[in-house]
Amino acid sequence: MHGSSSPLPIAVEARNVTLSLGTTEILKGIDLSIAQGESLAILGPSGSGKSSLMAILSGLERASGGEVRVAGIDYGPLDEDGLAWARRGRVGIVLQSFHLLPTMTALENVAVPLEIAGLADAFARAAAELEAVGLGHRLDHYPAQLSGGEQQRVAIARAVAPGPDIIFADEPTGNLDGGTSGTIVDLLFARHAANRTTLVIITHDPALAERCDRIIEIRDGRIVADRRP
Repeated sequence: MHGSSSPLPIAVEARNVTLSLGTTEILKGIDLSIAQGESLAILGPSGSGKSSLMAILSGLERASGGEVRVAGIDYGPLDEDGLAWARRGRVGIVLQSFHLLPTMTALENVAVPLEIAGLADAFARAAAELEAVGLGHRLDHYPAQLSGGEQQRVAIARAVAPGPDIIFADEPTGNLDGGTSGTIVDLLFARHAANRTTLVIITHDPALAERCDRIIEIRDGRIVADRRP
């Protein structure tokens, strides 16, 4: 039980985070704390720096400066291998381009990363997670045999299956039509609620952002608003 005297633990902490590519400053001193179990939208137009911020918070990219702690781990001293280790089992990532392996079935796309991570019941767990996203009847289908919406469901199942503390979703409906988008968003929030994960959604869609507990707006590499809908 959390009384008012004991705030929720922090899942993600960024202090004065900067990112420069060559002479271009992409992020210009980001300060952000995200509580465990919170759903947060990072909202901003194309080129605002929101996807770069997600890449840093999720450990896909290193910050140029500042401090980043995620799931209790300080990203600062870690190299690429260290960041990959830090992500494993703790951070799930859903991208708009799905990134499924075309030579593997839906079941294998979810199960093989679990096997690599050393989980004994990888295929049973993968099947259960695909069932949870409504794809129990498509386990043996390859990505090319699935619709865009079905491929994104597989990607969500793959992100959620290891039981991560945090799910990052970068424009998760960017490649989907309106009706499918709504279903996928409902699914993301349902898995977030069922697993009590922290959910961070990167989007340029204000309607999607409004479904989150909290909205951060980014413009030109800086946070310009932090509010609760």
